[in-house]
Amino acid sequence: MISTIIGKIKNLSKLFIAIVIVPTFLAMLYFGLFASDVYISESQFVVRSPDKPSSTGLGILLKSAGFTNAGDEIFATQAYAASRDALADLNKNGLVSRAYSRDDISIFDRFDPFGVDHSFESLFKYYVGKVLVEHETTSSITTMTVRAYSARDAYDINKLLLERSEAMVNRLNQRGRADLIQYANTEVGNAKKRSEVASVALADFRSREGVVDPEKQAAVQLQMISKIQDELITTRAELSQFLHFTPQNPQIPVLQARIGSLQHEIDKELGKVVGDRKSLTASAGQYQRLLLESQFADKQLASAMASLEEANNEARRKQAYVERVVQPNYPDEPLEPRRMRGVLGTFALGLVLWGILKMLFAGIKEHGE
Repeated sequence: MISTIIGKIKNLSKLFIAIVIVPTFLAMLYFGLFASDVYISESQFVVRSPDKPSSTGLGILLKSAGFTNAGDEIFATQAYAASRDALADLNKNGLVSRAYSRDDISIFDRFDPFGVDHSFESLFKYYVGKVLVEHETTSSITTMTVRAYSARDAYDINKLLLERSEAMVNRLNQRGRADLIQYANTEVGNAKKRSEVASVALADFRSREGVVDPEKQAAVQLQMISKIQDELITTRAELSQFLHFTPQNPQIPVLQARIGSLQHEIDKELGKVVGDRKSLTASAGQYQRLLLESQFADKQLASAMASLEEANNEARRKQAYVERVVQPNYPDEPLEPRRMRGVLGTFALGLVLWGILKMLFAGIKEHGE
């Protein structure tokens, strides 16, 4: 029986042996004797936020409860899980390096099997091949898959990585809240300073000029001038009558003196309103500018305080939450490698490659003849 098989093998072409038989034999050796069992731990989660656009599927269900998926945080979680920072966090106590460097792992699968390169970069290159984070856009579910050579290691790495991802999202929330409130507080502080400066400038002007409101005081002055002018007109009318009917009346000098006094008083009061640079008219322009600056600063302060209140509300409301849909599972049997499929796949691929090469060589031979 054995001699018959050996005879048939000898009758096979060298090309078939090299392309099909040898790779298939090596695959049988690897998958049958050397390949280590791979345990897979899987978890699923969604990152949701109260105020971001919803998606379909599970995202719509979350939106009905007042939440939607948080796209930015999802991509940040994916990037973090496959980052050096994540590996550094996981490997603080040597969890990752121990899980993939045990002696019972095949030298073909073990990290740094010969102990020549145990650097962090080498571990990172090895790590990214064992951790996979995939996001399903239609359902907003993110799946985290960890492969290891023991069920405990796969479970522990998945569980810890999920916890670190949640902590990372919380840090992003905290940083966003802090930045938002700090910016609003800075705006309020600046607005308070501008309001105080404008108020002090207006108070100094009133104290220096001795006026509270030039326009109102000018209106009062003009009313007083109007009354004096009415009295002046009346006095002039009386004087005119005396001069016309009783030119020798002793009241005429009195009326003339009164007219002069009233005219002097009118000129004096007009001078206060529209006279020199100390007049109310001259002060009104500067007063209006200072008043407008003070009012504008007060409005800015009110707006900044309203923005601060809104920022506090937004900080409480704008948060992303990592919700676990499926907890990390503890695998009870290895799912990889798929040994039979690996051997058959190698054999099938060898047959395809052998057929292609045989046709190619036959064509070359025929062309040469």
